[in-house]
Amino acid sequence: MASNLDTLVTVFGGSGFLGRHVVGALARRDFRIRVAVRRPDLAGHLQPLGKVGQIHAVQANLRYPDSVQAAMRESHVAINLVGILAEGGAQKFDVVQAKGAAAIATAAASIGARIVHVSAIGADENSASGYARSKAAGERAVLAAVPDAVIFRPSVVFGPEDAFTNRFAALARVSPVVPLVGADTKLQPVYVGDVATAIAEAVEGRAKAGATYELGGPEVLTMREIIELILVTIDRRRLLVPLPSALASLQAMLLQFAPGGLKLTPDQVALLRVDNVVSDAAKAAGLTLQGLGITPESLQAIVPSYLWRFRKTGQFARKSA
Repeated sequence: MASNLDTLVTVFGGSGFLGRHVVGALARRDFRIRVAVRRPDLAGHLQPLGKVGQIHAVQANLRYPDSVQAAMRESHVAINLVGILAEGGAQKFDVVQAKGAAAIATAAASIGARIVHVSAIGADENSASGYARSKAAGERAVLAAVPDAVIFRPSVVFGPEDAFTNRFAALARVSPVVPLVGADTKLQPVYVGDVATAIAEAVEGRAKAGATYELGGPEVLTMREIIELILVTIDRRRLLVPLPSALASLQAMLLQFAPGGLKLTPDQVALLRVDNVVSDAAKAAGLTLQGLGITPESLQAIVPSYLWRFRKTGQFARKSA
């Protein structure tokens, strides 16, 4: 029986937030890993996750199919983690998440490689959000090229380096007011380590071929409840101000040009109008984390392990009564 050492997995987008956890999960299972990224020189942080020579970074840009084809050379499995939450420059939703996904799937199909594609809950060709429409287009393209592809749709992903919980904790550290967009929208935050484990399970052939899995944590929470949990974790009292959808859209017209954590785009406002939770159909079919034998970690169990740095005196702070 062949060992995982005989399997070369090419991970597109492997240097990002989810990527480093996926690479780590694959390395612990002894796969050979090729990380395909636009800037291989910025992927050095992945090397300590594996043994000497186990992880190798190469250059690839989804806007250039030839570079994708070259990155896939002699690979057995492709993993597509590439995605953007906001457009900028040449990085457009359709280019990255639809045409880019098609380029990876086409390259995989040409050499008979399997593919694990990460999309998102809410992917919908009829969505008001360009992000969600491009995610749906990416899924279609992948399945057209590789019908037995495994697709994962996570809800909002959280973890130590995320741009979600850290963003709101950073805002609460400096502002007495935290505006809430989609205050009553329901989300099912899923831990990045659980998503990475699910992907590794799929690479090992434990997921149903051609199936679409929806990945969510153990709890369904509103945006307001999530922010309240973050505030309790970092021991800060802040005024939460829900923004009506129309006002949020108006503010987003300006904040889409803001830097860093202040950035808010009209497309993100559109996304936050719709609940982002695992469907009853996915639960019934066993196409969930639990269906893969994974017990998901809760937001409350994980966030204190990294959000402590936003407390006034860090990890040694005594939380207020």
